[in-house]
Amino acid sequence: MSALEHLGQLMLDLFGAASAQPAAPRAAVQPPAPRLASPTLQPPLRHYAHPQATHAIRLGETCVAWRLRRSARRSIGFVVDELGLTVSAPRWTQLPEIEAALHSKARWVLSKLAQAQERQQRQHAARIPWGEGATLPWLGQTLTLRREPRAALNGPARPRWQAAADSVADADRSSAAGPALYLSLPPAATAAQWRDATQAWIKQQARRHFTARLDHFAPLMGVRWQKMALTSASTRWGSASADGSIRLNWRLMHFRPAVVDYVVVHELAHLHEMNHSPRFWAHVQAQLPTYAALRAELRGEALPLW
Repeated sequence: MSALEHLGQLMLDLFGAASAQPAAPRAAVQPPAPRLASPTLQPPLRHYAHPQATHAIRLGETCVAWRLRRSARRSIGFVVDELGLTVSAPRWTQLPEIEAALHSKARWVLSKLAQAQERQQRQHAARIPWGEGATLPWLGQTLTLRREPRAALNGPARPRWQAAADSVADADRSSAAGPALYLSLPPAATAAQWRDATQAWIKQQARRHFTARLDHFAPLMGVRWQKMALTSASTRWGSASADGSIRLNWRLMHFRPAVVDYVVVHELAHLHEMNHSPRFWAHVQAQLPTYAALRAELRGEALPLW
């Protein structure tokens, strides 16, 4: 063996055959990646928007677009109806002060907005399907609309109201559960014709009913009313003026008579007190000891939309 071969053999004996190919370094063990918490899905913000909104504010998780009315009043007032939130404030009150008041009353405002929205949804669900057989609330009963089968040949007949007992005996109303209103309309009458004819009749009946109730309560309350007018206001059931003028919403005829009486007494009490002071409510309570329940019924009932 040559000297060179002998040197190579020594190197093999010292380092081994594997030393000819250096071992690959072992991969470092990586710690497991931390598990990220799944993102929490935030519930979408609720929105309430007045159609005539002039400002918007966020109250908690709710966005409220509200209408600002400036007036000569001395304090900030809030009104929530089916349209949304209206804030009345003195002309000199700055916006930050109004917003601070809104935040302080946030729970009340949001509660009233939710109630108004629920009532509006119930109103839409109770929408009247104008036509033969349509029903609507009428002084605590359910009134059914019918086309007059005995219309005069020489012209339309006047609307004919039939009590529940009579309508049950009628061949056309054998399954009636309440009174019926027979209207002289053509067989192909449109929904608008049914609605307009019904509304005209209800207004006529409202004028008679309201007048009778005003005449009943006014002497008992020691006041005199001068004139009465019907109103179609969307947010007020009645009003009274110091000159003795009374305005009542014809749609009160959808309520039972006791609720109508509450509104009549309420407006007559204003002829004593043009406010809502304790003295005012004393006049109301003297005639209607259970007025609070009637008032709640008036506010809570969801009447059908016309």
